[in-house]
Amino acid sequence: MTHLQAGLSPETLEKARLELNENPDTLHQDIQEVRDMVITRPDIGFLRTDDAFILRFLRARKFQHFEAFRLLAQYFEYRQQNLDMFKSFKATDPGIKQALKDGFPGGLANLDHYGRKILVLFAANWDQSRYTLVDILRAILLSLEAMIEDPELQVNGFVLIIDWSNFTFKQASKLTPSMLRLAIEGLQDSFPARFGGIHFVNQPWYIHALYTVIRPFLKEKTRKRIFLHGNNLNSLHQLIHPEILPSEFGGMLPPYDMGTWARTLLDHEYDDDSECNVDSYNTPAKDLEKDLSPKSMKRSQSVVDPGVLKRMDKNEEENMQPLLSLD
Repeated sequence: MTHLQAGLSPETLEKARLELNENPDTLHQDIQEVRDMVITRPDIGFLRTDDAFILRFLRARKFQHFEAFRLLAQYFEYRQQNLDMFKSFKATDPGIKQALKDGFPGGLANLDHYGRKILVLFAANWDQSRYTLVDILRAILLSLEAMIEDPELQVNGFVLIIDWSNFTFKQASKLTPSMLRLAIEGLQDSFPARFGGIHFVNQPWYIHALYTVIRPFLKEKTRKRIFLHGNNLNSLHQLIHPEILPSEFGGMLPPYDMGTWARTLLDHEYDDDSECNVDSYNTPAKDLEKDLSPKSMKRSQSVVDPGVLKRMDKNEEENMQPLLSLD
């Protein structure tokens, strides 16, 4: 075992060997092969190429050198292409801070039975008057940056649960294709995190319609890991044990405290709201939501094609089976 693996338990070391093809005898060579590819992309500013940083990309792509480098390049390219998102990329930024305090994201105390960190989002908590969807995405990316420092999570990965209870159609109308494209590019294509499952619960019919629209833009691996449970929490419990879930998800633990993860990131600044007012927002970050010009998604102000909405019925959700497919 090298010093780069010092933070891993024996069980996780074995998992890294079996599932990710991680070999301590060739670890430094693997890292150097990825680093040597940096010169092939002079158009990208690679701000970090140290061993520990490159290792997280190798783990995210199961030590396939070229795929790890491509993810590394996309990580920095995404940041170059969306400079306004990362100008004030810190927990105390007013928009990020408010999103964090409302549980975007939250993090459960217990890991699942695969050692994965469970992130939770309660969609209806979004306060449109205080922060934007871009702020929510920034808060999620900032949180992942902090969590991915843990080598155990680099190997074991994450699970995401999104509760759509009381998420209104008006809120959903803000989930434009351009905004969704930004999120997909940032989370699926440009970040070295392994997501073992993305679970939708209590989703209304228009979220089903939304998923129909974005599904073609998701990788096959991502599609296989998305589970639409609706109101059937039993199907969620088949994959995540209720003993580690809060009561909102039919679990045995008390209701989730939305400020849990925010307090970890903000520490003593959690209760300092002196900066948090609408006028203090960074204007370019707010405008970013309006001005996105995705290459592959058609610009639209509505969440889905009207034809899709017309064909769907509010009762359709009850007739749709959860997508319980696994790799």
